[in-house]
Amino acid sequence: MKPLHLLLASLVAAATLSGCKRAETPTTATPVTPDTPAAEAPAATGAADVAAIDTALANPARFAGDRDQDETRKEKDVLVFLGARPGMRVVDYFSAGGYNTELLSLIVGPQGQVIAYNNEPYLKFSGKQPEERYGNNRLPNVVQLTAPPEQAAFEPNSLDAALFVNSYHDLHWKAKDDSWPKTDPTAALAKLVPALKQGAVVVVVDHVANPGGGDPGAVADSLHRIDPDIIKRDFEAAGLAFESEANFLRNPADDHTKSVMDEAIKGKTDRVVLRFTKK
Repeated sequence: MKPLHLLLASLVAAATLSGCKRAETPTTATPVTPDTPAAEAPAATGAADVAAIDTALANPARFAGDRDQDETRKEKDVLVFLGARPGMRVVDYFSAGGYNTELLSLIVGPQGQVIAYNNEPYLKFSGKQPEERYGNNRLPNVVQLTAPPEQAAFEPNSLDAALFVNSYHDLHWKAKDDSWPKTDPTAALAKLVPALKQGAVVVVVDHVANPGGGDPGAVADSLHRIDPDIIKRDFEAAGLAFESEANFLRNPADDHTKSVMDEAIKGKTDRVVLRFTKK
C-alpha cells in the first residue's frame, strides 16, 4: 500500500486542494456562514441548469488539466445528477485540488457559494493547487474550510447540496502505516447532515468494493474502495433518504479486486453514483 503522500499526490496529479477565508489557506475551524440567514434561504429545488453546466465546462479560464478529465469523470452527468444550478450553496467534501469545486463555483455564480472542505492530509498533499486555484480572489464565491471531519463547522441549515467524489471511503480508512488519521464516518455525517436544508441533495461517487469483503476500513486501506451498501447504510442512519442510483460510471470489466491505483484499472474503476435527500 502506498503511503498517503504518494497516494494523494497521485490522485491530485490525476485529478489536476481552522477558519474560512477566501483565497487563503485556512487555519481554524470557524463555522461557514452563508450571506443570507438560513431561515430566509429555503433549499433550492428543481432540475439541474444544463446550460449553466455546459457553460462552466466550456469556460476557457479552467485549467487545461481539469478539462482533460471531464470525459473520464463523466463530469457533466455528475453535475446534472447533483442538480447543480445558479444560486446554490454546496460543499465539495474532501475537495482536494478543487477540480469539482471550480466547476461548482462557475455554475452557482455570484449568488451562490461553494465550500471547499478538506482535512489537513487532503489539503497538505494537494500541494500548490489550492493557492493556484483560489489565490488572488480567482473564485470569489469559494470558501475553504479545513478541519477534522468530526469537527467540521458547517452552519446549520445552510447547504443545498453536498458532493463526495471518490472520497467517502476515506472516512472509513484505517491506515496500517498511520499515514491517515483515525476518522469516524458517523461523527462526520453528524456534522454535515444538520447543515443540509430540507430537500437538500447529497451525491456520492465512489469506487466499488465487493459486498461482504470484510472490515470497510481494511478494504479502504488495501483497495481504496467501498461496498455501496455501506454508503447507503451510513447515510440512511444519518437521517438521509436514498433516492436513486445512476449507472454512467459503472464498469462491469472491473472485478473490484485491484487497488484503484493499480495501472490495470486506474481511471477505469467501477464507480457507483448514489443520490440522497434530506426530507
